[in-house]
Amino acid sequence: MSHIFPRHTKALPPVVARADGAYLYDTDGKAYLDGSGGAAVSCLGHGDSKVIGAMKAQLDQVAFAHTGFFTSEPAERLADRLVSLAPEGLDRVYVVAGGSEAMESALKLARQYYLEKGEPQRVNIIARRQSYHGNTLGALATGGNIWRREPFAPLLIDVHHVAPCYAYRGMAPGETEEQYGERLAAEIEAQVQALGPETVMAFVAEPVVGATAGAVPAVPGYFKRIREICDRYGILLILDEVMCGMGRTGTLFACEQDEVAPDICAVAKGLGAGYAPIGAMLCSAEIYAAIETGSGFFQHGHTYLGHPTSCAGACAVLERLVDDQVLGRVAPMGALLRGALEERFGQRSYLGDIRGRGLFLGLELVADRESKAPFDPGQGVAGKLKKAAFAEGLICYPMSGTIDGQRGDHVLLAPPFILTEDQVGELVDKLDRALTAVLG
Repeated sequence: MSHIFPRHTKALPPVVARADGAYLYDTDGKAYLDGSGGAAVSCLGHGDSKVIGAMKAQLDQVAFAHTGFFTSEPAERLADRLVSLAPEGLDRVYVVAGGSEAMESALKLARQYYLEKGEPQRVNIIARRQSYHGNTLGALATGGNIWRREPFAPLLIDVHHVAPCYAYRGMAPGETEEQYGERLAAEIEAQVQALGPETVMAFVAEPVVGATAGAVPAVPGYFKRIREICDRYGILLILDEVMCGMGRTGTLFACEQDEVAPDICAVAKGLGAGYAPIGAMLCSAEIYAAIETGSGFFQHGHTYLGHPTSCAGACAVLERLVDDQVLGRVAPMGALLRGALEERFGQRSYLGDIRGRGLFLGLELVADRESKAPFDPGQGVAGKLKKAAFAEGLICYPMSGTIDGQRGDHVLLAPPFILTEDQVGELVDKLDRALTAVLG
């Protein structure tokens, strides 16, 4: 009998015994290829000696010190390294324990920034449907994941949601990518005007949408237009790179490929690579200066801010990604995996779209390729696929509600950056058997 409160009381998981490289093993000795890095977390795979060694060494010095009393060398070093690698303008780092904390911190900092500036009327947040920004109440309200939001709707703040940049389903016949991006930008600007520009606090988005829609990148130029709109009306651009950041798309920060820099950016998952719970909120020097020259106090905080052991691990993760050039594997291995997926599944009747960047790829599953009609939600395709893949020894990340929170199914793949060519073949073979078992 277990006293653990599981994610689902009617689907108890096996016990993990050990992990090595791209594999996890249960207590029966069965191996599972980590095709999604858990939830796009394990970018270095399992058992990385450099990261483990750095954390062990830090434990011998000081495991924990509360930031109400101390800073620490690993926290200072991590902040310096992140700023040196971040998009231009990001200058300060607020180290937290995970992605939801990073996004909650971003939203509260945005609000306090305007209070410090004497603009208390700026209370409105604009975000996108079919997004996910975390499970704390502020982050959940900002996200556009209907399924996750619905039970807690009475507790959520009002956030204004616009259309996602979802070319596979959103582009009109005959519309170019540029025209599509312009149309979406016009919708955002119209929303700003409707609310009153002086009341809008922030626009929030994932550069590549993760769990809710399945690795959906924006069309070229979309984020540049949003940056222009934010600048025109004095609105903060908050980018959520919790899932798509830290090299997952092929550049350390996903927004580098969109050639924009945010005012506030949230990272997590790959920052700790699964070795420690850690996340970070990065902000511009201007935002920091408003607090520094104003009240001086960011009215926010969590117990594990700047945790020394987690920071030591994250510093080692960045060393592996950047100095040891593990990040350089993402683009070529991503291209190899995408090519293998397209070759194997590209003509299957149930394959609607293959998309993503780097080692952050999604396959959208449909009942009819021509019409793009989704499967009946009652079929439970995503749930069945997760079970079938797990039985084959593959960890992947299927989700339902891809289109509107109720209809649509996709599977997200986000394997470790250390994936080998042979493991690409193994992943595709196991996914093939699982899809065949579920969809024929």
